[in-house]
Amino acid sequence: MTDRLPHTLRSDASDNRERILDAARALFATEGLKAPMREIARHAGVGPATLYRRFPTKQMLATEAFTDEMRACRAIVDEGRAEPDPWRGFCLVIEKTCELHARSRGFTEAFMSTFPDAMDFVAEREYALRSIAELAHRAKDTGHLRPDFVLDDLVLMLMANRGIHTTSKAARVAASRRFAALVIQAFQASPQHSPLPPVARLAPAAPAAPAAPAAPGKIT
Repeated sequence: MTDRLPHTLRSDASDNRERILDAARALFATEGLKAPMREIARHAGVGPATLYRRFPTKQMLATEAFTDEMRACRAIVDEGRAEPDPWRGFCLVIEKTCELHARSRGFTEAFMSTFPDAMDFVAEREYALRSIAELAHRAKDTGHLRPDFVLDDLVLMLMANRGIHTTSKAARVAASRRFAALVIQAFQASPQHSPLPPVARLAPAAPAAPAAPAAPGKIT
């Protein structure tokens, strides 16, 4: 009995931790980092004291919750750098990065210096920007990337992508794919205006135009 008790306590603590992380990922993805810690605790089915005992600050919680996204971000950048055609690699980074950030609004906020003292985010952000700068330089040498592109344009793209608001994650991802295609055309030295991905409906359909008035004396 006494031998089993410590194991049970460790198992309960591990379960609580995973429930907290799952709840944080879900809420950060939909609400961003403004999601209250108490709301995360409620969704996880634990008390606030349990949450703060495991993760004393939201910075620590976000860093742990976004481990997979940070690894995915690095993998995207590495895949783009490994592409023999630098322009193709640059486009791949734009497309996959937009989709990754569209799937979690909170990750975009964390990646873009919401937590400037979080070393994991700082290191990954610096690695990504340094790698993309190198890839952009090579893409410019091929004549495909416009020569006046700067890294600030990439940050502007992420800020705009973060602003996509839809009723579902699927719609947000679809809208992000179309947005990425438009961005790539804007970054291209000589835009070819390739077909865009399908439209994601973001606004209500425009009202139908009013019918023309009937001619005098005409029965309608």
